[in-house]
Amino acid sequence: MAVDDVTVQQQPDPLPSPWASGRFRLFFTARSTSLLADGMLMVSLTTAVLGAGHGPGGVGYALAAWMTPIVLLVLFGGVLADRFTPQVMMICADVVRMLAMVALAVLLLGTEVALWQIMALMALSGGATALFQPGLASMVPRVAEDIQKANALLRISEALSALVGPGLAGVLVARWHVSGSFVVIAAAYALSAAVLGPLRRIRTDRDEGADPMWRRLAAGWNEFRSRSWLWSVIAVWSVYGLFVFGPALPLGAALMIEQHGAGGYGWIASADGAGTIVGGLVGMRVRPRRPLVAGACAMFCFALNPLAPALGWSFTATAVSHVIAGYGFAFWGVMWATSVQSHIPLAVLSRVSAYDVAGSIMVIPLGRALAGPAADAVGADRVLLFSSAVSVVLLVVMLCVPAIRALGRSPGGAPRTPGGEPAG
Repeated sequence: MAVDDVTVQQQPDPLPSPWASGRFRLFFTARSTSLLADGMLMVSLTTAVLGAGHGPGGVGYALAAWMTPIVLLVLFGGVLADRFTPQVMMICADVVRMLAMVALAVLLLGTEVALWQIMALMALSGGATALFQPGLASMVPRVAEDIQKANALLRISEALSALVGPGLAGVLVARWHVSGSFVVIAAAYALSAAVLGPLRRIRTDRDEGADPMWRRLAAGWNEFRSRSWLWSVIAVWSVYGLFVFGPALPLGAALMIEQHGAGGYGWIASADGAGTIVGGLVGMRVRPRRPLVAGACAMFCFALNPLAPALGWSFTATAVSHVIAGYGFAFWGVMWATSVQSHIPLAVLSRVSAYDVAGSIMVIPLGRALAGPAADAVGADRVLLFSSAVSVVLLVVMLCVPAIRALGRSPGGAPRTPGGEPAG
């Protein structure tokens, strides 16, 4: 790997700040409010299910009911976003999620709540999320000229929402009622839909063809598989999700609570969020000539996430390691999103992003399901040591792929149309 692969461009940035665009400000507001709602959801849902007397197993079933439709429907969400525009699909998804949360709030005001009722509403919310998610990638190039800086700002917003959301939900549950937290979540989704409304006027090249759904899916697949850098990353990322992301959260949390107490774990989780913010800030300024190479090099830091609890490091060392890991994950995320949005034609970007999302997340639940039995068999510390080692090996494999190493910045950071001209 040549030094020039990660050299930062030194010339002044000719692109205007995303904040200069009213469209980006609207999109950023909508995305931030929906992320805040997502951050509140897990705490609110867990409290609601346990309060209804369904136990930890019920929490698992409710989460599975939410996650399964996302995995099953996200590819169709990409097709619909290219067909009806990402704006329309995201607004519809927010409205459906708002209604699901209002229904949950009303349901929880009753004296007895069946688990199947909670699962049904969470499945509805998960299905709407599958319609919302693929359009995110194709919205960024439409609302900001500086795609990388826009992605960095969105990554920072995601980190802040992950920090604030659970705490806000906890305060609402403790001082009000669990149904009140779902009312606030519903209001956040409603605000997101309202702010996205004016963005419907953005010029968007809709897929007006009469092809059936399967042909549209096939067109997205052809675009996906024709780019070896793209499918190579997703192939590696799928294995990464199974062996690293899957075990890291449940087993890491269990060990850190055992080693540092629940309060200590909370501070370590906050340290991870702080690192994510740092990664986003660095992603706003650093513009590597080879974004995927630079992002993968930063992602090596994530190996510290499972390593620290596996080796039983002190509280301070663990917190610092999570800051570093959070930085690496966030910087990689900015480089990856920018690369995809800069090199994929806008007309098919939602469909390609759907394959990206599906390949990245579908194996994580399996990894989490297998983490418990593996920990019982050999010990949680050994499983996490294995995860840390696999993390390093997979990133080395990624960097060995010539197409990944060769991918440079798109000229001007602009997304390409099928004919090769800058879009928009």
